[in-house]
Amino acid sequence: MPLTMMKRGEPGMIKKIGGREETRRFLEHLGFVTGGMVTVISVIGGSVIVNIRDARVAIGTEMANKIFV
Repeated sequence: MPLTMMKRGEPGMIKKIGGREETRRFLEHLGFVTGGMVTVISVIGGSVIVNIRDARVAIGTEMANKIFV
């Protein structure tokens, strides 16, 4: 399921990252890698705030839909 469908506060493992190569590379630099753990903190105004690698990161819902857990 896409990251945007995760329940808040529930950790999940990243299974796949879709999208174009440049999008996948950008997300990888932010810490979104296959096998990594991610937790959705909140969804505010079209942005998804997640906790990944002990850091909080905000990404747009369009990008969050490309991350599957």
